[in-house]
Amino acid sequence: MSQAGLNLKYLRKLRGWTQEEFANKLNVKRSLIGAYEEERADPRLDILEIVSEIYDLTLDELLLKDLSESGTSYWMKRRNQKIGDAKRNLIHFVPVKAAAGYLAGYEDSEFLDELNTFTLPMLSGGNYRAFEIIGDSMLPTPSGSIIVGEKVEAIDDVKNNVPCIVVSRNEGIVYKRIVKNNRSKNKVSLVSDNPQYQPYQINSEDIAEIWLAQMVIGKVADQQRWDMNSLANLVNNLQTQVKTLKNKMN
Repeated sequence: MSQAGLNLKYLRKLRGWTQEEFANKLNVKRSLIGAYEEERADPRLDILEIVSEIYDLTLDELLLKDLSESGTSYWMKRRNQKIGDAKRNLIHFVPVKAAAGYLAGYEDSEFLDELNTFTLPMLSGGNYRAFEIIGDSMLPTPSGSIIVGEKVEAIDDVKNNVPCIVVSRNEGIVYKRIVKNNRSKNKVSLVSDNPQYQPYQINSEDIAEIWLAQMVIGKVADQQRWDMNSLANLVNNLQTQVKTLKNKMN
């Protein structure tokens, strides 16, 4: 008899699941879980494969290793690994009230440690930061939204007309689309999605950080509703602005 049945019982109890709950997750009958745990039957390979995915274990570990005996060291190692991964993927949140301090402390680890942090499971392996935006210049993204951006090291790495959080010494923290100047690399244009706001230029050397927008987090009640005429006018105005900028740059 293999060790697998006893390991399934140990893993089930580790999560606090009943046999019925565990059976539902494995898409089998509860009686079959009982047979496995009481060693009246050997778990099928397809069942073991599902369990190995749930607990991130190898089939050899499920079949041959007594996880209850090595549980403390094994699961502590797994927990520490997850904690380490979470710390590496922490996203610092910069609210509007901290914007002024951020301009002076964005490179200060002690200042960053004072900011609230969170993680997003769909974002990993990069350098991310979240910023609260206020105002209607980027409608339909509403005021009060949280923009999660990935760090861009150089302006050359930014494609034209993509939304970014731009941290500059003169303008502060703004959420705009960046349009680079073909005539001069020393200047870039910042363009709003709301056509009521005119584009403006800033010096590239004034830019301290650029965070390429990856996600927008906002309250459902704050989401803007647009009719087709409003959307058509928005697109037309944006196209006109982009055309005007291109004419000025060429």
